Amino acid sequence: MAKKLPLVDYLVIDDGEPYLVANTCTHCGARYFDRRNACGKCGQTSFERSSLSSVGSVRAFTIVTRAAKGVPTPYVSAIVDLEGGGVVKANLIDVPPDPDKIVMGMPVRLKTFVAGTDDDGTEAVAFGYAPA
Repeated sequence: MAKKLPLVDYLVIDDGEPYLVANTCTHCGARYFDRRNACGKCGQTSFERSSLSSVGSVRAFTIVTRAAKGVPTPYVSAIVDLEGGGVVKANLIDVPPDPDKIVMGMPVRLKTFVAGTDDDGTEAVAFGYAPA
C-alpha cells in the first residue's frame, strides 16, 4: 500500500474515515486551523485539538475561471458551515461548475482525493466537499 500524506496538517487520514481537526479555544470555543498564540475572539491563550464534523452545508461559492498556470479551471470554491460548528473554505468536487447546479445550503460531505504522487509512490492527499 502506498504511503499517504495529507497536504495540510489539519486533515487526518488514518485507518478510519478522514476528518479535519482544529485548534479550539478552551474559553470561548472559537476554532482555528492554524496555530495561535492567542484567540482572536476572546484573547485567551489555551487551546485544544478537536475533531470537526465531516458534513456541512454550502454558505457561499464562486466559480473560478482564472488560476495559476497548470491549475485546471473552471472549478468551484466554497465556504462550508460544518455541523456542530466550524467553517472551512474548500473546493466543491463531484459537482459541475455551473451556478444552476449549486444551491446555497446544499448539504455536503468531506471527501479526499490524491492530488499527486512523488517518485517514491507517496501520495499527497487533498480534500474537498462533495454533495451529500
